[in-house]
Amino acid sequence: MPSIRPLSPELQKVAIEQLNEVPDRIDDDIAALRTWIEQQPHLKARTDDQFLVTFLRGCKYSLEKAKAKIDRFYTLRTRYPDYFTGHNVNVDELIKIFRLGVIIYLPQPLKDNGPRVGIMRMAAYNPDEYNFSEINRAAQMMQQIVLNEDDEAIVNGVVHIMDLANIKAGHLLQMTPSLAKKLTVYQEEGVPLRPKGGHFINTPGGFDKVFNFVRPMLSEKQRNRMYMHGSNWNALFEQIPQKYLPIEYGGENGSIPEIIKSWEERILAMKDYYVEENNYGTDEKLRPGKPVDFENLFGLEGSFRKLNVD
Repeated sequence: MPSIRPLSPELQKVAIEQLNEVPDRIDDDIAALRTWIEQQPHLKARTDDQFLVTFLRGCKYSLEKAKAKIDRFYTLRTRYPDYFTGHNVNVDELIKIFRLGVIIYLPQPLKDNGPRVGIMRMAAYNPDEYNFSEINRAAQMMQQIVLNEDDEAIVNGVVHIMDLANIKAGHLLQMTPSLAKKLTVYQEEGVPLRPKGGHFINTPGGFDKVFNFVRPMLSEKQRNRMYMHGSNWNALFEQIPQKYLPIEYGGENGSIPEIIKSWEERILAMKDYYVEENNYGTDEKLRPGKPVDFENLFGLEGSFRKLNVD
């Protein structure tokens, strides 16, 4: 039997019907993925059962997609440590940024047994003091816990709400082409969480130009799951009922200070995990075939080029 957390009956039903999970075959699927990792000279990855089943579920049990996603996950974290938490993570420093609460995941899933809900509040940080790559790295400590522990998010996916109330020009100027491309590629190609929708609320004038710049970087599926609500909260509530938002938004899904405090405790408990992460990553000098061309990989023209994982 695989050494993984048992799913609730509701989640197991979703995993079978939507993720192509066959409970009696999980052991074999995990073993196949582990064998492939062990055969890659350039890749040092975690190979425990829970880690591998997360990628299998995130890729609907396509072994080839799971291989590619693990490779991309470690490749990007190794190559761009200033953008993604992987090597040399200073938890004590990043936790100070995390406490700002720019990006948080809420305790109760949507409709109680649906996707996890995340909220990004851009105005929660001062762009004169921090840049968004720092905010992103701090938030990824929370995302790593989701990957490690949150079966609701892994099986049902994640819905994000982007609240852009009171943002400054400095916030928008930080979303450079290079940063936008890296974040988009990493989340879509390297993270085994299925985004189920993105909702923009309180969008300022001129934001459409920024959004239209990022939009072509997304897959067609993700573009079709993006919703611009402006100041029309009722349009948001039609898809995400208000009760599933924090108290500060008139909901019942925890208060933001309490949510931040709870996540802070969980992140601090992971210090040893990030020390261990220094043992994992990729070495491009050892990659079979052509090395990854990072300049073209994140060029503004063209799409993300498939990594050599076979």
